[in-house]
Order: sequence, then C-alpha cells, then structure tokens
Amino acid sequence: MPVSAARSAAFDILLRVETTDAYAAELLHSARAAALSPADHGLATEIVMGVLRWRSVLDQSIGAHSRKPVGKFDVEVITALRIGAYQLSFLDRIPPRAAIHESVELVKRAQKRSAAGMVNAVLRKIIPSPASNPVAAHPKWLIERWSANYGPKAVEEICAYDQQAPHTVLRADRAQAQDLEREGVALQPGNLVSGAYMVASGDLTHAPAFSEKRLVLQDEASQLVALLLGRGERILDCCAAPGGKTRILAEQSPGAMVVALELHPHRAALMRRLVRTNNVHVITADARAMPLAGGFDRVLADVPCTGTGTLARNPEIKWRLRIEDIERMRAYQLEILSAAMRQVRVGGRLVYSSCSLEPEENEAVVEQALQKSPHFRLIDMRDPLVELRKHGTLVCSADSLIQGPYLRTIPGVHACDGFFAGLLERKM
Repeated sequence: MPVSAARSAAFDILLRVETTDAYAAELLHSARAAALSPADHGLATEIVMGVLRWRSVLDQSIGAHSRKPVGKFDVEVITALRIGAYQLSFLDRIPPRAAIHESVELVKRAQKRSAAGMVNAVLRKIIPSPASNPVAAHPKWLIERWSANYGPKAVEEICAYDQQAPHTVLRADRAQAQDLEREGVALQPGNLVSGAYMVASGDLTHAPAFSEKRLVLQDEASQLVALLLGRGERILDCCAAPGGKTRILAEQSPGAMVVALELHPHRAALMRRLVRTNNVHVITADARAMPLAGGFDRVLADVPCTGTGTLARNPEIKWRLRIEDIERMRAYQLEILSAAMRQVRVGGRLVYSSCSLEPEENEAVVEQALQKSPHFRLIDMRDPLVELRKHGTLVCSADSLIQGPYLRTIPGVHACDGFFAGLLERKM
C-alpha cells in the first residue's frame, strides 16, 4: 500500500527543514504542497507543524521505547518515528494502525529498510498521553533566559502560545473585508490595530484579492511596528522583504517617495510583485552599506533576528538556535542600525524593531547605537502609541504594550507575535 500523499509530503518537508535552512511555513505553500487536496494539505500541515512544535516531547517518548539513543538515528528514520509518534500521541482521529504502517513505509521509501522493524516496534509501544507541558517543548536554555527576563508566568503564556497554530491575520480596508465576507470568508476585527482582521472561517486562498496579492497575511504586531513610524515625505525601509510593512508605509504616505532595500535579489524580485504602488522603489542592497545619500525623514530598520518571538509560526527556530547566535545577530543588527541612523535627516525619526524576545537584540542594540551617536535621542514609545489610540488606529490600551520606553509584545500575553520597537529622533 503506497504512503498517503499527506504523510509523504510531511516527511519530505520535515527532511528539508532538518537538513537545510528551509522554513516549514514556506514549504507548505510551495507548488508541490499546493497540489495536494485540501484534506491532504490540512493533514500535512498538522503533522509538520505538530512535529516541529513538540519535537523534544516526541523524542523523549521515542527514546523511552528504543534501545538506541535518539541522536544516533539516521535523519530519515527519526523523522518517520516523529511523524508516527505525533499522530499516536496528539491526533485521536488517526487510527493507530495507519500511523504505524505509514511510518514504516516511509523508512522503506527512504531506502532505510533495515530500520523498518525497529520503527514498527517502537511505535507500537507508544500510547496516547495526557496533554503535554508546553514548557517542556522548548529548549531549557531558552526557558531559563525568558524566566529571567519576563518571569515564570509570562514564560508559561509564551510557551502555550507557541504550541498552538496562530490566527490567520491580514490587513484590509473595510471594502476589501466586505468583499471577502461576500466570498464566504468570515472575519473578526483584530485585537491591536484597526484594519487588521482575523480569519474565523472560510477559504482565504480562493479569494481573488488574496490570490492576486492585493491582500497579504501579516501579524498584528508587525502591522503596528510600521504604523508607529508615522507619515513622511521621504521614507526608507532598510530590510524590507517580504514587504508587508513597506505596503503600510506607502499607504500611510501616498504622496511620499518610499525606498525599500532588500539584500537578496530573489526576495527583492518577489517584493516588486507584491508591492505595486507607484511610490515604492525596491533596491537590492546591503543595509549595512546603503547606496543612498540620506535625507530621509522616516526610516524603518526592522532587522534580521533570531525570531524567538515567532515560534508559533516558525517552530523549527527553537531547535536550530544556539545561544551564540544571539551575540552574532546583535553585532549584525548594530551595524544595520548605525547605517540606518546615517540616513535620517535632522528632525527625522527612525523605528528600530525585531521579532526577537532577547534583550541583546533589542534594548542593548539601541542603547549601544545611541552611545555612539549623540545626535539622536530616544523617544518614549508611549507618546506615539497614545497618538495612535487617539486616532482609533490602536484599539487596545497603550500601557499594555509598553516596557520602559519601548514597545514590547509578548506571545500569549498579547495575541500576536513577539515584537520589540524603539523610536529614535535625530536632534542635530
């Protein structure tokens, strides 16, 4: 009996994630995944994201029933075991016989026939267990860091949020939202900002506005970061792809010139197709050495980061990340922020942001950049947030989003990704 299309696709995606720097969310939207039936795509998504979210818990269960340490298995074998163990432990609608049989067939398909008997024996010993502890599904070193930085209660909320599929969120005006609702997509208003909508039910992928890229998915905290920059006449987005924030900057200031930088040519090309407004100019360049003359009154530096605020969407990050990566990213981020500050005119403003929960990538970068640049001052984030609240753009309390002079959203504490933002103004 051949392996089902859903499990075959899940196996191949998990192998790619394990052996390359690919992200599961992107692979699940690839041409091959799109060719699956809706039911198969749904099951493949459930298995892939479930295995990545609960990997450490699954490995503990597999290791308890195997004579061989989990770390000694070939990647194809441990991937098949995790797929089977996830279905047995978390998916009560999947018959155990089917879960076990197809995992055995997956190792055979991967030319690992010698492991088939062992996979069968291990999976037959695994029984469904009570709900697992979300904290146990995260690396211990991350938990220790978050406990020190945010406290044990916040850690529980972060971990619980990470282990659930996040809401599908998009940005739309009221007319676009009404069009979606007429097409059978039920929407709910967002929790943070006006113009954000959560998909309650319906198939968004079949809606013309979505398939034609007139609407894109974007977390509410990501939307808020772009809204904080405010209006300007010359606007720079230093690390622009995939382009969601750039679109907001262009919509806020339709008469402005918006320059969007992207390091990678293929991502810049994708962005040109996504952001089609006439006032956006996409440039392929390194944000640390921008080929620009400066004079921008608004600059956004939403920097590459470890992404620890996005583990609900990208759970593979927690298994790839090493503590030394945080310091490596901090040095890179400081270079970008320093270069971005040189592009700001006197009286202009810059928003520095990341989707990391780690202070080294956030407050520490801003504070070090300010020490080197006496021409800038830090603006308390409460002021722009209160202003957004006054105009109805922010729909929640400004106080709930403040940590010192900075914006800080925490997954689980807030119903969104974890984002940090600091606001700088050039004074001379």
